[in-house]
Amino acid sequence: MLLLLKNKESEVIELKKNIVGLLFSLGVILVGITGCGEAKDTGQGTAQSTIETVADKSGKEDSETNQETVADSGTDVKAENQLDDHASDSGETNILIAYFSHAGENYNVGVIEKGNTEILAEMVAEITGGDLFEIKTVNEYPTEYKACTDVAKQELNDKARPELAASVDNMDQYSVCFLCYPIWWGNLPMAAYSFLDEYDWSGKTIITLNTHEGSGKAGTPDKISKYLSGATVIDGLAIQGATAQNSQDSARAAIEEWLAELGY
Repeated sequence: MLLLLKNKESEVIELKKNIVGLLFSLGVILVGITGCGEAKDTGQGTAQSTIETVADKSGKEDSETNQETVADSGTDVKAENQLDDHASDSGETNILIAYFSHAGENYNVGVIEKGNTEILAEMVAEITGGDLFEIKTVNEYPTEYKACTDVAKQELNDKARPELAASVDNMDQYSVCFLCYPIWWGNLPMAAYSFLDEYDWSGKTIITLNTHEGSGKAGTPDKISKYLSGATVIDGLAIQGATAQNSQDSARAAIEEWLAELGY
């Protein structure tokens, strides 16, 4: 009987040892699991940071792409600052809307009292609060379509600079100029070049707005950029002349959206 109790006692002691060993092993395993969990969280945090960095960079690139779409020919910090300040130090507007437009007989719209480009220029002036200036030649162009295109083609071939009837007296006041024109023979009208020749454009921003009947911008923003030195030329907006003349609500909506992208 005594021997049996001793054997039972030995078995209980042995069982306790086994339980203690098992609990110790479980403790080690739990510590290991906890350690692995922290490593996993740290890794997830690193991955999250990397994703956010890539997302931020992607967003920045998208923003830059959008700016380049609106301002292909040289938007820079200086230009953006000029666009942010809509008034000069004297409180007068620093925005000039200079336009060349042709009334009379026009392609695709017939005989009109107000030129397609003039309509758009007036919209820009109304929205921005800028000053309007008409680029007008001393010798007016024929009102008949065919006769006008013949004169325009001859001027282009001759690289003529027709004399203008008026000039901007206070050009120093303006740091931003919306230059508005139709496309004539794949270029600006020569009268627009006469206007550009009259002034020092150093430090100024030119934003293009043109009408057309299928030729789009015809590369004119780039032509202006190459023609002038010291100016920042922003590749602006092209609207079909028929839209400007006959669908003015649509034209205005396009201009409002465009100007909003520019900060107006």
